[in-house]
Amino acid sequence: MSKTDLRVDIGGIKLKNPVMTASGTFGYAQEFEPYIDLNRIGAIIVKGLSLEPSRGNKPPRIVETPCGMLNAIGLENIGINNFINKVLPFLKTISTPTIVNIYGTSIDEYSLLAEMIDDIEEISGIEVNISCPNVEKGGVAFGVNPKAAYKVTKAVRKKTSKPLMVKLSPNVTDITEIALSAADAGADSLSLINTITGMSIDIKTRRSRLANITGGLSGPAIKPIALRMVWQVAKKVDIPVVGVGGIFTADDAIEFIIAGATAVQIGTANFINPRATIEVIKGIEDFLTDRNIPRVTELVGTLDT
Repeated sequence: MSKTDLRVDIGGIKLKNPVMTASGTFGYAQEFEPYIDLNRIGAIIVKGLSLEPSRGNKPPRIVETPCGMLNAIGLENIGINNFINKVLPFLKTISTPTIVNIYGTSIDEYSLLAEMIDDIEEISGIEVNISCPNVEKGGVAFGVNPKAAYKVTKAVRKKTSKPLMVKLSPNVTDITEIALSAADAGADSLSLINTITGMSIDIKTRRSRLANITGGLSGPAIKPIALRMVWQVAKKVDIPVVGVGGIFTADDAIEFIIAGATAVQIGTANFINPRATIEVIKGIEDFLTDRNIPRVTELVGTLDT
């Protein structure tokens, strides 16, 4: 049999395979160069960027939990201008598509970021993080309100012709409502899920183990929830869905693909195993080869219900 075809198209971004890195877990990619061939990954999604550099939250900012971890980094980043001037030159040297994750505290900030990125040829797409505090709405996150999700996606869509992926928050009653709003506003694809809000308490001190009190739960603990939400959203929208949440092995990734995801993102696994992305790619290829499935796209959404 001819070599298995792992290529997928995520709303206009053509990937050599369906394995991407999750924003915030892979730095700006250069950190992983000593460990893996960055050219083998389907796409690199860089750490979320804001207009200005941000120091994030005070430490402690990370704590381990059973089957996962809580983080309250606070979206620390170098800012869009430093990224363009200092990081992008390195990313230009690799063949893997670069997707820039952006966040803002207002619709205007999201719009300006998209406008700054739009004419940079080496950036293949934008991932819009709508799980951030919306200052204009009194602290309500864009990602938990269908109307707010629509407005920010629409505003970004007007400022860029690049493929637009919107990252959805799981901290909602019905994630399909947010998904449909983002799709209606012009999103080319959706990534889900972001972390689930949680906390951890030190019973000796009776204080939170995180300075921020609460944090985002990620890792294997959230995989069943992420899988369920991907399945629900994939049935509702007509654009590609990217599965995120607790994916550590090829089997995990394949579950998401069968549930309806066209591609997946590897997140927390990168902290434990820097070769996780490469191992998942190889595992998917082996799975398809063993079953004489010529293309990974033939596996998408094949859950037997």
